Amino acid sequence: MVWPFKSKFRKQIAKIEVTGAIAGSTRQRVLEALKTVEEKKFPALLLRIDSPGGTVGDSQEIYSALKHLREKIKIVASFGNISASGGVYIGMGASHIVANPGTITGSIGVILRGNNLQRLLDKIGVSFKVIKSGPYKDILSFDRELTDNEETILQELIDTSYRQFVQTVAEGRNLAPETVKTFADGRIFTGEQALELGVVDRLGTEEDARRWAAELVNLDPEKTEVYTLEEPKPWYSKFLPGSKVQTGLTSKIDWLEFELTTNGLPLWLYRP
Repeated sequence: MVWPFKSKFRKQIAKIEVTGAIAGSTRQRVLEALKTVEEKKFPALLLRIDSPGGTVGDSQEIYSALKHLREKIKIVASFGNISASGGVYIGMGASHIVANPGTITGSIGVILRGNNLQRLLDKIGVSFKVIKSGPYKDILSFDRELTDNEETILQELIDTSYRQFVQTVAEGRNLAPETVKTFADGRIFTGEQALELGVVDRLGTEEDARRWAAELVNLDPEKTEVYTLEEPKPWYSKFLPGSKVQTGLTSKIDWLEFELTTNGLPLWLYRP
């Protein structure tokens, strides 16, 4: 028997926000939200991105899930203040992309950073004894310089990740890889420049993106409601004093944790 009434969600647009650095917690939250969008049969998704990027693997998994979902529904991405590097990558999973004229985007490339404290350690008389199974097991160790062979190994790793990024942008925006390489050199650019380069489809606000998503699935943009899938918060959080201060402190702690846990990893991240 076919149920005669359509789900209320079929008359709404789902919305998912990706904010801050993309890491494991972001991936888990977004993947769960995308699963909900598919299960509830929303006809369209508004993907709001305000992120400088983040870890390679987590960005790839979010992109893959979006690519799978867009086979079933329309996805319109809205680039906010900043959608750079990994933010661009996950945006490639959308059917269409809208950016503000002044959005900071681009930074298509890969970065890997390590810390070398050898001179400081020498001054204070600290040294380390390392027992390792192979010559490269302690690559990017903070107490010594990289060897030439280690630099070659890491450069090959970066180049491979970069090729994956370029190929995804080329496929997502229907551009030749060589064309993408002309602006995929780590530079940032505005939303207006991104439109000229073919990275985005239109200039506009999040509201413009919402209206476009509604039109794509034949819903009235004036009346269509947005259903935002947010990360659940403890019931008591709204009763705690100083919530704004705590939120700001939490974001700083989260960023510090991200910096510590990703040190020495290749990142699709804009670092000003």
